[in-house]
Amino acid sequence: MLLPNSSLVNEEKADNVSIETFLKPSGAVSLFSVEFSKFMDTKDPLRQLRNEFIFPKVKNVITKFSEYVDEEADCIYLCGNSLGLQSKKSREMIERELTTWADIAVEGWFKSYTGKLPWTKIEDLEQPETNMENTMAKLVGAKPIEVSATTSLTQNLNSLLLTFYKPTPVRHKILIETKAFPSDRYAVEAQIQYHDYDPETSLIALSPRVGEHCLRTEDILEVIENQGHEIAVVMLPGIQYYTGQFFQMEEITVAGHAKGCIVGWDLAHAAGNVPLKLHDWNVDFAVWCTYKYLNSGPGGIGGLFLHERHAYKRFEGSRLAGWWAVAKEQRFKMEDVYIPRPGAAGYSQSTVNVLSLSSLMGSLQVFAQTDIDSLRKKSLLLTGYLEILLKSEIPVGHLKIITPMESEHRGCQLSVIFQEDKFESIHSALRNHGVVCDKRHPDCIRIAPVPLYSTFEDIRGFVAILKKVLQKIDC
Repeated sequence: MLLPNSSLVNEEKADNVSIETFLKPSGAVSLFSVEFSKFMDTKDPLRQLRNEFIFPKVKNVITKFSEYVDEEADCIYLCGNSLGLQSKKSREMIERELTTWADIAVEGWFKSYTGKLPWTKIEDLEQPETNMENTMAKLVGAKPIEVSATTSLTQNLNSLLLTFYKPTPVRHKILIETKAFPSDRYAVEAQIQYHDYDPETSLIALSPRVGEHCLRTEDILEVIENQGHEIAVVMLPGIQYYTGQFFQMEEITVAGHAKGCIVGWDLAHAAGNVPLKLHDWNVDFAVWCTYKYLNSGPGGIGGLFLHERHAYKRFEGSRLAGWWAVAKEQRFKMEDVYIPRPGAAGYSQSTVNVLSLSSLMGSLQVFAQTDIDSLRKKSLLLTGYLEILLKSEIPVGHLKIITPMESEHRGCQLSVIFQEDKFESIHSALRNHGVVCDKRHPDCIRIAPVPLYSTFEDIRGFVAILKKVLQKIDC
């Protein structure tokens, strides 16, 4: 709820509130005015979370200096869909572990130092309500036994596919989408080939209809209904990385299960972005990275979900093994008998990356100050504000939003395509005005206002700069 203690909006209906609702109470003359964006930021109950993050300075990202740009100002950072900002708590926790390493070296594995747990128990924070598994489980709608932070997204995907992809002469296909993130496709094709099948006949790649950018749910369901008896695994993204489309995960999962398919999800762009209910939706498995919306840092540790109904299965011969999967109290006994921990933790393999996990835990402490539903309510307003200003302030023909217009079908990201011959110039000019956003060739700029740290003034400022840039390029 963006405006607490206010009669402007009924809290139960906050998800459906339009940004225009707040224009009259703000006293501003237009949505594009500084007065309006400042009003919204003042009334934002999550505004203090921005102070938990470190913003790049304009002078550190621009390549062309101008007297009209304040080089000492913070960037307008709209790129959390690619790399989340560094939280102050992450920095603090990493520095704490570096101090431990410097002061007591290998003893850090077993000794409590600088007020923290030894590395053998690094997954646990001092406070049970904010430990890693509890906090991350809440973000993805899971039970603590169902989540784990380990290795990386693609490694976790390969490990889980080894368990769940069991092709037979009848049921040997994997369903993905044509524009799947390349690493997902590589992993899926490798698994098919590992089992001596051919991706040409065992991979179904769904494409949007001609002239459209996003897949229609009914088209996905039709393929599952018609070919489900041949599909071993449905493997789709929760949010499509290029278009920003939020898939109807529950409906697709139910349909896949009805045809006997295993259903897994890549949540790289969904975890920490939109509310998820992986346990309730009965998802078999899911993987995600933590360096985007979860702010763990470049190449940060991966996350995985394994539904509770699979938690106590042994999966002998179909699960990669390693010593970090066994019970904490058993690891250093160096026993030959391998008994993995139940649930997602049983998919750990190598020794945990202490620095990466510490960074993630620092960010999760920021998430613990709020909840995903509150973040989603703010996100809907931020992205709705961005959409309205792009449509009202940028002349027709200069850009096209390819992300779904319906808020329930998108996260915080809007993907915008520009004229291909001007695309690079536009992105470069934005950067030299202190705007950091993501580009994807040949013509797409992805803009992601993240509710943890983005403001309404960021949105207004970005659109004002984009408007100026387009006017100059068109001259």
